[in-house]
Amino acid sequence: MNDNHSNNPNHHGTHVDGAGGSLDKRFGTGETEETLTTRQGHPIRDNQNSRTIGNRGPATLENYQLIEKLSHFDRERVPERVVHARGTGAHGYFETYGKLGDEPVEKYTRAKVFSGAGKQTPVFVRFSTVTHGKDSPETMRDPRGFAVKFYTEDGNWDLVGNNLKVFFIRDAIKFPDIIHAFKPDPVTNRQDSERIFDFICQTPEAMHMITFLFSPWGIPANYRQMQGSGVNTYKWVNEQGEAYLVKYHWEPKQGIKNLTQKEAENIQAKNISHATQDLYEAIEQGNYPEWELCMQIMTDGEHPELDFDPLDDTKIWPEEQFPFLPVGKMVLNKNPENFFAEVEQVSFGTGVLVDGLDFSDDKMLQGRTFSYSDTQRHRVGANYLQLPINAPKKHVATNQRDGQMAYHVDLAPNQNPHVNYEPSLLGGLKEAKDHPIPHQPYVEGNLKREKIDRTNDFKQAGERYRLLEDWEREDLIRNLVDGLKPCHQEIQKRMITLFTKCDPDYGRRVGEGIGLTVGADGSIDMEFSKEISPSSGKLPFNGGSPLGSSKAADAVDEANQKGHDAHPY
Repeated sequence: MNDNHSNNPNHHGTHVDGAGGSLDKRFGTGETEETLTTRQGHPIRDNQNSRTIGNRGPATLENYQLIEKLSHFDRERVPERVVHARGTGAHGYFETYGKLGDEPVEKYTRAKVFSGAGKQTPVFVRFSTVTHGKDSPETMRDPRGFAVKFYTEDGNWDLVGNNLKVFFIRDAIKFPDIIHAFKPDPVTNRQDSERIFDFICQTPEAMHMITFLFSPWGIPANYRQMQGSGVNTYKWVNEQGEAYLVKYHWEPKQGIKNLTQKEAENIQAKNISHATQDLYEAIEQGNYPEWELCMQIMTDGEHPELDFDPLDDTKIWPEEQFPFLPVGKMVLNKNPENFFAEVEQVSFGTGVLVDGLDFSDDKMLQGRTFSYSDTQRHRVGANYLQLPINAPKKHVATNQRDGQMAYHVDLAPNQNPHVNYEPSLLGGLKEAKDHPIPHQPYVEGNLKREKIDRTNDFKQAGERYRLLEDWEREDLIRNLVDGLKPCHQEIQKRMITLFTKCDPDYGRRVGEGIGLTVGADGSIDMEFSKEISPSSGKLPFNGGSPLGSSKAADAVDEANQKGHDAHPY
């Protein structure tokens, strides 16, 4: 595998100019490699004092060193990610077993990253929370992002997923709505459980994810001891162009640990960055975390024999029917050298696939494939793929030019710099000569705006509820009750109806926790104190509490009551 210095995030010595050549290493008088300079290469001889008239000032406009320093400081942050803003990451490698279970992996995919037992591919992994801001506590109840960038010999492959194996929705057109519901209220600027359940009570497909999220699985103890999942359904393609539907699963060798709400609140009072610290210190101490990559696989097709659609990302493929087959392992063994350059600027996309990997018709995957790359261009810039953390560790030559912050020109060594188009007889770039058999699925049908046929929104949610251990069920019910208590009764009623459809005991316990009587048939004995207004069709807005604390409102009163008086000075 080529090690192109300009694309290597661990390389320090060589920088590349616009023509692709190395810059010189001349030094001014008295300079060494350790001499502080400006970005223009000017030696800085006094970094302690601004240029002023007299030692008390005023400062002068020609204070170039000061102005450059402050103006860059003002621009040290790029726009925060809309989702997955809070995160950390690490470098490592993926080592393939060369097999899928007991069979040669080439039977199912021609992707080179999986062929050749023992071959190692560099990776960078970013762990994150989904909903909250970049400085939010890592104990918040939220899905966790688990994104892996493979720097393969065929170019980059991004496997972008979460710790939980399902999602709230199955169609990307609802993604802005679910995120808006979980994000802070645009008026009060705080997360509000009433807004969340207002959306969820009308989105029955979310019940599987809600059952996971409000249980201890919604607060992993740290990043090292959580599972990862590609969530969406993808395809593997072999040398014959034959495709298989696949799901990706990362299983931690360190075991799995989750927290209850109370345990998380106690940790949050001491450290809001505990998971970042845990990962960093483990790697620094040589306690390198490992995950085994396991695959679930089935033939390409609709599979009408199943009671769910295999493209539905709100569903789990039952392990007894589609066993987890190990295909390789990942080891994280190096911390970032600069958090911003690597963790903040790393950019993932679900459309970043190499030959042998392909898309399925999963509606969420289709939407994510546009949205992810689009947001990177907005957030980091048009040339985000030229940044060392994002660039492939192999030959790159394109006809793309210019744009904000062009880091270098993607010229091949013998490419005519005047030619940035194809085809050309004047020394331009040429297409690759190999032609693997393409996967060509047959597609036919009317254009529609309809749900999939096999929604089956409640079965797996009920199974998950019954599979939880007793203490996990207790925490799930407690968290749901705390979140629903401040909500309008119509929202409470609809949520209890949905829980009952998952499992009668599920609905009964949540209802009793709120103070309502739920009949054996799921009927609810309740009198509405606040009805929907006939004129507006709107519920009165009660306001709820954030998911991160069961006593958020109490904290406001406690601060007022326990605050100590102080004299002005």
